[in-house]
Amino acid sequence: MAHGRPLLKAGDNSTDERLLIEAAQRDPRRFADLYERNFERVYAFIVRRVHKREEAEDLTSEVFHQALANIERFEWRDTPFVAWLYRMAANAIVDHWQSVSKEQVDPRRDAADPSSLDEIEQRAMLFQLVDSLPADQRHVIMRRFVEQRSTREIAEELGRSEGAVKQLQFRAIENLRERMGGTRG
Repeated sequence: MAHGRPLLKAGDNSTDERLLIEAAQRDPRRFADLYERNFERVYAFIVRRVHKREEAEDLTSEVFHQALANIERFEWRDTPFVAWLYRMAANAIVDHWQSVSKEQVDPRRDAADPSSLDEIEQRAMLFQLVDSLPADQRHVIMRRFVEQRSTREIAEELGRSEGAVKQLQFRAIENLRERMGGTRG
């Protein structure tokens, strides 16, 4: 996950984004700024549709590789850069499903649904909030909920008691609740 960059909000200045795009078109090394700014959104968009972390990570990587390879062809049209990335992500998901299954699954069907975009924004915000947790709390949350490890496994890995791991998990969840509440109002 990307670290420490704020998500774009509706009122953000599109000029800043346009300048970042133009800089990346001149020098591909500057693409990192666009990556950092949009990673959580694209990952949340993809993981909502494929439901497997490994596949979501692979597809997210594929989208950003494709975006970097094609950045010089991007034309600014006063729409957020992330919309271009979402279109690539939707196509990558369709290609993925077609290669995995004979069923014709079209995850693009809800790509423009405002409620799904709100959910994507919430997931992206949650990813950023988890990244901002103290290291011990973040470690426990990632192991427990992303890797789905047991409290005992985490305790053994950290060299702590199961009670200590449960306490870290409790503090992390409370910390996230507090921060999520603070971002809504």
